[in-house]
Amino acid sequence: MRFLLVLALLLSVSARAASPDPALVDAARKEGSVVWYSTLIVNQIVRPMVDAFQAKYPGIEVKYSRASGSDTALKIINEARARRGAADIFDGSSTLVPLIEAGLVASYKPREAEDYPAVMRDKDGLWTVPNLFFLTVGYNTNLVKPEDRPKTWEDLLDPRWKGQIAWTNDMSSGGPPGFVNHILSVMGEEKGRDYLRRFAAQQPVTIPAAQRVVLDKVISGEYPLGLMIFNYHAAISAEQGAPVGWLKLEPLIQTMNTMSIVKDSPHPNAARLFVEFVLSDEGQKVMAANNYMPAKPTIQARIPELKPEAGHFTVKIMTTDDVRAHLAQWTATFHEFFR
Repeated sequence: MRFLLVLALLLSVSARAASPDPALVDAARKEGSVVWYSTLIVNQIVRPMVDAFQAKYPGIEVKYSRASGSDTALKIINEARARRGAADIFDGSSTLVPLIEAGLVASYKPREAEDYPAVMRDKDGLWTVPNLFFLTVGYNTNLVKPEDRPKTWEDLLDPRWKGQIAWTNDMSSGGPPGFVNHILSVMGEEKGRDYLRRFAAQQPVTIPAAQRVVLDKVISGEYPLGLMIFNYHAAISAEQGAPVGWLKLEPLIQTMNTMSIVKDSPHPNAARLFVEFVLSDEGQKVMAANNYMPAKPTIQARIPELKPEAGHFTVKIMTTDDVRAHLAQWTATFHEFFR
């Protein structure tokens, strides 16, 4: 009898998680549309996610636009000042901080987020995490012999790599400031600062573009190594025949994309329903099918080895709260060593 009660409870929880609140669905249908400002790649994930949502909820149109995190934040702030708010949802870690500071983020605690680790959902409901990023070093397999591949972060200090390592100029947790934080966190203040001094002497080449562009330059042979590269970008390109791989320099850096609802948005119920969908098993499987790293622990990546459990690598998590509190400090430390 006790077993049956436990089983019934588990099935009830599963059904509740799988089925959104009917009242929310009805309210969203009445609004008829939702607007998503995204930092994600449109063809790779935005359109597939939109198509899947609209197929499940016909009659609710999803409109979207893509820009960088900083541009998206500025656009939402300017729209709010002009009292012409258009966005209902936004994503992007670098988007979040200025919008929280501007008081433009609504509080909502999705039911679908209840099964996520606490680090992936804000205690006040200001954000949840739809997908993960694992950052490391990408390398050109034609230019870097197997025996020469760096095996640790310290190996990047080998004189052979002087002037041969490229990285982005993106001043976010996924760029040089995030690397600075990672080194100081893993090695400690004294050893970490010594490492940063010696790494600066390696004269890494700053590319005024996103991480994907840096990796493309590695693939084309302009540089043998690319630092702060998303491991899934390298894996996707390798599947397409590009001479590229990614290195398990442990611990890898784990950062998290965040998704939030705009305060006083035009379509708040449709926004909530969309967030619920993205965080659900169905939405997370759309993430995985389109080569993004699903945040929900029970959903594997399409290439399972890209996540720590199946890939057998360790990570150091850079939490959203850490980024909010310390990004300016990490950026200042970067300028201290590299400018």
